Amino acid sequence: MAQIWTAVRAVLPATVAEFPFGFSEKIEGSVLKVLELARDQLYSAPDCPASAERAQIIIDYSWEKLNTGTWRDVDKEWRRVYSYGCLFKVLCLCHGNASQANMQEAIKTCDMGLLMGAAIMDNILQRLVGILRNNMKMKNPNKVEKCEEPCTKKMKQDCVFEPVINPAQAVPRIQCPSMECFRSDFLDIQKPVIIEGIIDHWPAFTEHPWSIDYLKTVAGCRTVPIEVGSKYTDEEWSQKLITVNEFIERYILGTGDEGVGYLAQHQLFDQVPELKEDIRIPDYCCLGEGDEDEITINAWFGPGGTVSPLHQDPQQNFLAQVIGRKYIRLYSPDETKNLYPHQSQLLHNTSQVEVENPDLEKFPDFPKASYQECVLQPGDVLFIPVQHWHYVRSLELSFSVSFWWS
Repeated sequence: MAQIWTAVRAVLPATVAEFPFGFSEKIEGSVLKVLELARDQLYSAPDCPASAERAQIIIDYSWEKLNTGTWRDVDKEWRRVYSYGCLFKVLCLCHGNASQANMQEAIKTCDMGLLMGAAIMDNILQRLVGILRNNMKMKNPNKVEKCEEPCTKKMKQDCVFEPVINPAQAVPRIQCPSMECFRSDFLDIQKPVIIEGIIDHWPAFTEHPWSIDYLKTVAGCRTVPIEVGSKYTDEEWSQKLITVNEFIERYILGTGDEGVGYLAQHQLFDQVPELKEDIRIPDYCCLGEGDEDEITINAWFGPGGTVSPLHQDPQQNFLAQVIGRKYIRLYSPDETKNLYPHQSQLLHNTSQVEVENPDLEKFPDFPKASYQECVLQPGDVLFIPVQHWHYVRSLELSFSVSFWWS
């Protein structure tokens, strides 16, 4: 597959001189030396095994730096070092007669750099993923077509209780309000509302209707972080990195006895541009104070029964439902005293109460808290005002997109 290396080589600087690193003194001289040797060898003898060895040394050493404390305390310089290590490893995997296994490993390595590293060289890791995926399609067109056939396996069937919504407590619905109406009637007074008819034009509903088969086609080989456990407050809750295909096979189709798994990803749409092209930022976000690039877009994908415990977020939120339905309960910030937030700093924005099965001996004031509730249907967009407490339970296979804005 010499054409892969030709395509990969084309996105690299033409000469060593055009390939500067630009690290500060925070990065040790010995690390810089290994980086420079890996770079120089790339231009002189890229098929030498030492190139792969140096790439792995960079990855392993910077990985230790990434895991020495809390994520917010990790210096971005070390995240960039990690990304360069991933880049050099990918180049080693792609050189020569790259096998299918090598290309898959290269895509996984790019994803690790995109998830754990920082952007380098005009987001070169993302561009390399595109090259690798295109070449895999060219090399195995029949396999790609087969992947796009409808999935014949049955989804894991969970018995999920569907609540009856009390009309007196139902979140109001409105059809395509004007900007002025939304601002005055909901945003200014921080009132939740379900907005209908504003995402029906998304390609996720029209040109590329989202389904398990579509997600496997556009993102199946991509490595993503998933949450394992029905909710993040459970003791057995954990996180792991697996491909989207593995996630679907294990936790959606239920081929293994692995409990509940949920893809809650803050980077998925940057990682997989094809999915980002299928959605649109709601126009109402322009009423916020920040720019469009300051809006955080999150993906929430999982089977029925997954729960987000009662919690609050520091930004306004539009929760757009694409696949399946979700039961949601909302409490005003004024009810905080009745919701028993955790005392720890880590979970201070999360209630201790199991909303649909509360322990009233431990939390006797919880029934005093007034709330609104709804079942969010595909095509619905729920406005969750900043600091509003909200509890979410998937009633079936569900894919939601949330937009956090200030």
